[in-house]
Amino acid sequence: MTEFALNAEVRSDLGKGASRRLRRNANLVPAVIYGGEKAPQSISLLAKELTKLLENEAAFSHVLSLNVAGTTETVLIKALQRHPAKGFVMHADFLRVVAGQKLTAHVPLHFINESTSVGVKQQGGEVSHTIAEVEVSCLPKDLPEFIEVDLAKVEVGQTIHLSDLKLQKGVELVALAHGNDLAVANIHASRVKGEEEEGAAE
Repeated sequence: MTEFALNAEVRSDLGKGASRRLRRNANLVPAVIYGGEKAPQSISLLAKELTKLLENEAAFSHVLSLNVAGTTETVLIKALQRHPAKGFVMHADFLRVVAGQKLTAHVPLHFINESTSVGVKQQGGEVSHTIAEVEVSCLPKDLPEFIEVDLAKVEVGQTIHLSDLKLQKGVELVALAHGNDLAVANIHASRVKGEEEEGAAE
């Protein structure tokens, strides 16, 4: 597993005006660490370091090490506030991770064997993804980087649901625990093929 680490400074100048000055003058991103048994802590991060980290999809579903003024905090990215037009991060929320305590996190889905699946290769269907990530509950040591969705044997007209996903031991899907067996992906008949068949019938 990749190690993800960031350096942070303690932030004492709080409020919207202070946050704007941080972003404008120092190229820093204001952030907050909360959770666990400690009080929330306001910090700031170097914008370029955070941007580089976020280029790796795995950072969103990984336990990160935050070096705050010589103290290491293990955290998860809980929320990012981005600029509506330019997309850069304006504020970050980090959740403390406590060993031995379950956490919830969003983990990306990786779809494999799409082009070689029965429904696509043999039956000429098309794949539709319904969701791109799932919320999981597990201990920090069991947190998966991603969950694979194997479409190899899926046929036209079939749908994969959350209950069909193969999870490693100790990992639960939050939606499934609440009784919501959501659709993840399906293979449907190609629209082009359907239109061609209609045209031939006419």
